[in-house]
Amino acid sequence: MHLLLSGIVGSVAYGLAGPGSDTDRLGVFAAPIVAFHGLRPPRESVVTTDPDVTLHEARKYALLALSGNPTATELMWLPDDCYETRTGFGEELIAIRSAFLSAPRVRDAYLGYAAQQFRKLAGRPADAGGRLRSAKHARHLARLLHQGRVLYATGVLEIRLADPEWFRAFGERVSGGALEEAQALVADAEAEFDRIRSPLPERPDEETVERWLLAVRAAYLPR
Repeated sequence: MHLLLSGIVGSVAYGLAGPGSDTDRLGVFAAPIVAFHGLRPPRESVVTTDPDVTLHEARKYALLALSGNPTATELMWLPDDCYETRTGFGEELIAIRSAFLSAPRVRDAYLGYAAQQFRKLAGRPADAGGRLRSAKHARHLARLLHQGRVLYATGVLEIRLADPEWFRAFGERVSGGALEEAQALVADAEAEFDRIRSPLPERPDEETVERWLLAVRAAYLPR
């Protein structure tokens, strides 16, 4: 495994971490080329829970990011202090991050993930544990909608939130029973996506992404 880019993602990167928050790490690695020629292909992802680390092989990562996956996308837009590994190929990946973006996929991915968070909210029990999880899901719902709108409108993904206290307060209100506020936030975001004229293209620049991936493969050919 050749680690190309890795960093701290999630609530720590957003500025939403609290005393009990986990530190989530995400990275991209390149498998040795010879591994693709054996009986079994190399693993596409390596996931551990103690510590919380997810690593995606370069092709898997590229496909996730091209689909608009918010978690994969944020790795290329982290604040500098969140990166832990930045190789030459990692720097190139950051440099071409806009090539992964397209208006329809950004809209569908961010609204889709926010809708998942809302469904989790609607199904949570009202006990203490349920309220704690509801607050977390509400924060993520609001954060996804905010980041998605900004990315859709400007072509830039805002990772570190300018006003994290608003998101915390929103989470507490929703977990306290204001589910209609979360529902209204989703509806408003859908309407705003419809109003915005996005500078993003209709399709991502797959040729640029392909050149990066082929360069990674060429670098790890057997000598």
